[in-house]
Amino acid sequence: MTEPNLQRLELLREQLHRHNYRYYVLDDPEVPDAEYDRLLRELQEIEAAHPELVTPDSPSQRVGAAPLSAFEQVTHRIPMLSLDNAFGDEELADFERRIKDRVNSTADIEYACEPKLDGIAVSLTYRDGVLERAATRGDGAMGEDITSNVRTIGSVPLRLQGDGYPPVLEVRGEIYMPKAGFEALNARAREAGEKLFANPRNAAAGSLRQLDSSITAKRQLELCAYSVGFVEGGALPEKHTEILEILNSWGFRINAEMRKVTGIGACIEYYRDIGERRAALAYDIDGIVFKVNSIPLQQRLGFVARAPRWAIAYKFPAQEEMTRLLGVEFQVGRTGAITPVARLEPVFVGGVTVSNATLHNRDEIQRLGVKVGDTVIVRRAGDVIPQVVSVVPSKRPADAAPIDFPVACPVCSSPVESVEGEAVARCTGGLVCAAQRKEAIKHYASRKAMDVDGLGDKLVEQMVDEGLLHSVADLYELTLEQLTGLERMGQKSASNLLAALEKSRHTTLPKFLFSLGIREVGEATARNLARHFGELEQLMAADEEALQQVEDVGPVVAHFVASFFAQERNRNQISALRQAGVHWEAEVQEEGAQPLAGQTWVLTGKLETLSRSEAKDYLQQLGAKVAGSVSAKTDMLVAGPGAGSKLAKATDLGISTMDEQGLIDMLGQNGIVIGS
Repeated sequence: MTEPNLQRLELLREQLHRHNYRYYVLDDPEVPDAEYDRLLRELQEIEAAHPELVTPDSPSQRVGAAPLSAFEQVTHRIPMLSLDNAFGDEELADFERRIKDRVNSTADIEYACEPKLDGIAVSLTYRDGVLERAATRGDGAMGEDITSNVRTIGSVPLRLQGDGYPPVLEVRGEIYMPKAGFEALNARAREAGEKLFANPRNAAAGSLRQLDSSITAKRQLELCAYSVGFVEGGALPEKHTEILEILNSWGFRINAEMRKVTGIGACIEYYRDIGERRAALAYDIDGIVFKVNSIPLQQRLGFVARAPRWAIAYKFPAQEEMTRLLGVEFQVGRTGAITPVARLEPVFVGGVTVSNATLHNRDEIQRLGVKVGDTVIVRRAGDVIPQVVSVVPSKRPADAAPIDFPVACPVCSSPVESVEGEAVARCTGGLVCAAQRKEAIKHYASRKAMDVDGLGDKLVEQMVDEGLLHSVADLYELTLEQLTGLERMGQKSASNLLAALEKSRHTTLPKFLFSLGIREVGEATARNLARHFGELEQLMAADEEALQQVEDVGPVVAHFVASFFAQERNRNQISALRQAGVHWEAEVQEEGAQPLAGQTWVLTGKLETLSRSEAKDYLQQLGAKVAGSVSAKTDMLVAGPGAGSKLAKATDLGISTMDEQGLIDMLGQNGIVIGS
């Protein structure tokens, strides 16, 4: 036998004590579960080889850490022990072999299978069917009294249903936060500028240990019962699955995925099945718990120091791991969003080797306090993009370097801008940024912009990938030969597309402005800009102060418009489009009120001559605001065949109505003649 490394042994114990304290008491773990498991297994291996070195205070002999004094301490009448872990099929098979050897049997064993929820283990004591006390697991022997907080959780029965329950019943379960509740909680924290929770387990722990139970009541927590503890004055079934079913009848939620199987092969099949569906579950799990289903057999098997012999947790590949941040690159999305991407020392997490992870945005980098060279925790759950969730400060090297967010786009060198109140920084390149090329062309050709019929998203992507389009102006250089050479593009389709492009050369200034994809410039703003300035040249020359004189244009929109036209490459793109023949009639600048200025119109039912979009466009040309719903502020409702609730509401409110022909007549009286 080799001599033990006593220095390593003490270091492991010291690290595990610290990690236990951070995990169970502070609810602020510094390392992922997989790292903790590795340290504990290493300690167990040393102690197994040298049992004379095992001490009562070794982390291998306890479950957690002592509770904080802020809560009243509770002694568990039956210790709440943890489970041994298996990390592969062979270790699971060894678990069954040990059971059979201990009871001297070769018969197949029946198991209860349940997902291992990633939450907080609790003990609930009921006396005469009424909730008396709720406690955390704590160190297994002693926990914290969290009754006032647990009473706020809707899935915790305050009084048991039905009858037949023992006079004293301790129910054990997991309190967890569903994924949807976790996302909502972090969204609220983000808006308030508060610290975000790293994962649902931390969020559940932090919620349960609030000294003010009204805060807990606002958090979306759930309880799932998984066993019983101390029972007095009554009898329970002799199978674990039947105990869960009777708990369910008394008002407890149990996991809908719970199954009863026979043999270790069936256990492995269950593990595989849940593993494939893990990402789609509404809650986080980190493995499967397998328990011998027979209670008498459980009692025969008994316990070791810190875990029962009759149960084991088969862990999934870790969703969180530690690695080192080697550097940060900045990617530009199709809408111009700048995303920092962490380049990592490759690490196996979530079942795959990860070398890149998202850092989301500049605010997230600041929140994490991350630097290049840091040891970080990376999380990958299901098919979710890996992300850096926290930093391990104690491992920061002396030469760790700050992360500098770019002020210019790494693709096109256009300025990068952020709007106050928004976390995302964006490239302002738009039309000229290669990273945004496909999206810019799709937007330009869309129905509400230049309305190029037949130019769908897939065709745009194909032409960009084939090198036929480098900018929107290249659309007007396409030839019949180029188009017919594309996949699934016949002679007729190609001819129709060229005809649609030719038609799009004649447009209106509002549609052209909208087609440019200027940030925050929608249809209504484009129309207001066109009406106010009349000519594109006057608009391009306007400064921010002049732009803010336009209806509904504030400082933010004015800044985006002025910045867009100030960039030479954007002006060059506009010149290229004009040279390609894109033109429009001059807009008539507003000298007085338009016929429908200040009025709100609503369209409902089916219009037979005009499309809904055309009718809206004509009404807006005359100054009307076109709303989607009827209110007391509505001036006119245009009702076609099939009009329903909107017409009824307009009638109740005494609002004037007209049919489609009345609309066409009104448009004609104001100079907009609709052809037959």
